Amino acid sequence: MKIWRSMPANNGIEKEMLKQLIIRYSPDFLLSLAKKFKKNQRKKQLLSQEKNNKSISKEKLISDFKKIGLQAGDSILVHSSLSKIGFVNGGAKTVIDALEEVVGKEGTLLFPTFPAKGRNKTHLEDHAFFDISNTPSQMGSITEYFRTQENVFRSFHPTDPVCAKGPLAEFYTNSHFGQLTPYNENSPFRKLCLKKGKILMLGTTLNGACTNLHTLEDAVDFKYPVYDEKIFDVKMIDENGKETWMKTKVHNPIYSAKRNCDALKPLFEKENVLINGIVGEAKTMLIDADGMLQIMVKYYKEKGVTMYTPFGE
Repeated sequence: MKIWRSMPANNGIEKEMLKQLIIRYSPDFLLSLAKKFKKNQRKKQLLSQEKNNKSISKEKLISDFKKIGLQAGDSILVHSSLSKIGFVNGGAKTVIDALEEVVGKEGTLLFPTFPAKGRNKTHLEDHAFFDISNTPSQMGSITEYFRTQENVFRSFHPTDPVCAKGPLAEFYTNSHFGQLTPYNENSPFRKLCLKKGKILMLGTTLNGACTNLHTLEDAVDFKYPVYDEKIFDVKMIDENGKETWMKTKVHNPIYSAKRNCDALKPLFEKENVLINGIVGEAKTMLIDADGMLQIMVKYYKEKGVTMYTPFGE
């Protein structure tokens, strides 16, 4: 799959670096207040759109999805923010219906349905169990709606489960259990690369949501200690209510704080594996999953580029 750039690359690297420094060194209570204020402002905007009949229809979403490059038969991993799209008639259901209509019966939709609200290490220290049928997704309202629909498969993984629906759904989700690290060749994320799938960042950023960036860490002999030393033994409950146990690593919170994923965006644009667009009101990116992995491997080996060292060594 080849994705062509439809908009010029944005070289606001200094601005992004300043933003990351502010986030990294601001007290948690200030970041929490800023996030709450921003969320309340967005809620007011959405209520105003609803009141003034400026809602977004399924037809509008279908048109926008096609414009950015989604096609029938695609496998799409979607990272989503419903509020960023605007006030959508029918909410999460309408977004899913529009995506399903675009990819068709031959296409497969995937959504991250991670159970942690924050760091995985903190989550497992407090909740060392995972129930595949009942543990909710904390990745937004669209993902939780999708998780509860019929004919949806969920990968049996305690921190990074993925839900999928379509002809390849079982393939993507059937070998995640028992993997010590969540992004290796048996994960839905690497399988998406194998099948030349796409990643849709629907109102989300690389920093906030692009989990496939982690595929580099399990694809090479990664030099940085991104996984925590502690190995968790997690109680797992399958779809039949049967209990079993699984060992897993989680990302090292100290190294997680060093990430600057958005600084990689100009590289992906330059290499034609990421395009920008708008869906509803949401800034959206469409990424070639395998293309991004190959670029990450190449620049890691040649220049030491990673999400932790986005400008090389």
